[in-house]
Amino acid sequence: MAIEIIEEGLHTTIQDQGRLGFQSYGFPVSGPMDEFAARMANILVGNDTVEAVIEMSFIGPTIKFHQNAIIAITGGNMSANLNEQPVPLVQPIQVKKDDILQFRTVKTGGFGYMAIKGGIDLPEILGSRSTIVRANVEGLLGRKLSVGDTIAFAHSYYTDNQLNWGITPALFGYIEQPVKAIRYIEGAQYDWFETDTFEQTEWIASTRSNRMGYRLEGTPIQKRKEEQLLTEATSFGSIQVPPNGQPIILMADGQPTGGYPKIGQIARVDLSKVSQLRPGQPFRFPKITVDEAITLLASRERLIRTIQRFVQEKWGGVKLWQE
Repeated sequence: MAIEIIEEGLHTTIQDQGRLGFQSYGFPVSGPMDEFAARMANILVGNDTVEAVIEMSFIGPTIKFHQNAIIAITGGNMSANLNEQPVPLVQPIQVKKDDILQFRTVKTGGFGYMAIKGGIDLPEILGSRSTIVRANVEGLLGRKLSVGDTIAFAHSYYTDNQLNWGITPALFGYIEQPVKAIRYIEGAQYDWFETDTFEQTEWIASTRSNRMGYRLEGTPIQKRKEEQLLTEATSFGSIQVPPNGQPIILMADGQPTGGYPKIGQIARVDLSKVSQLRPGQPFRFPKITVDEAITLLASRERLIRTIQRFVQEKWGGVKLWQE
């Protein structure tokens, strides 16, 4: 045993970088809603970026540690406290056996992440440790985490060094400050719609939004042509337009195929921004080209590699013991 859920959050799950290669069998990719925040949490504790993390939605859990551990918390601010003392975001934190880590209602954004140095020790299902939704799967990967659940570490670490370093919170400005623009590229059925309405409207995410999809509210989008669409492939960030003209953004647990036409696709670099939108927060959809989307993503990946090298250098000077 390593950690135990003693108070469950609203929707706390285990997520790695997703279940690839099984969409043709009806499984969503899943993975973290905010990929950037999840990767940063892993980087901060010296893990590979694809290690599984604990994802917390809007209201976080309370966790008891039954072994020493080193953790990092990123994403939305859930007012984490360790033994009733506030703990910082975006830096490694040493936790001792019998410590209690408590999360509250999120203050900014919607999703928070906790990584554990050494990773989570759970058997993979179809090559992934992401929670499977809408499937008859037993165990922790088949549902949200509940009171009494225990999660094992791959390794338990501790150190006598002061872990008083981290990364700049400015990297998470998209969570702390209201996002005004979500960039998108043209979808397969872009020319079916009155796209000026789509780009000029201030949209808000409905309270009916979840890990499957974010339902948007705003001026309904009108069709230029009435055509029927056969079901076709979708992905995280696909912007579908149902008959009522109110778009739906498919999210991490979105279905692999869909029959609604797609006006656009969120640029991958902005998927984290979408994930951390709060209900009622207004934003617009500026259009960019595929080349621009690729350039933006490449720039972010260079930044991530730079941060990873910095953190690796920091861990190089830390004396660790493994239980």
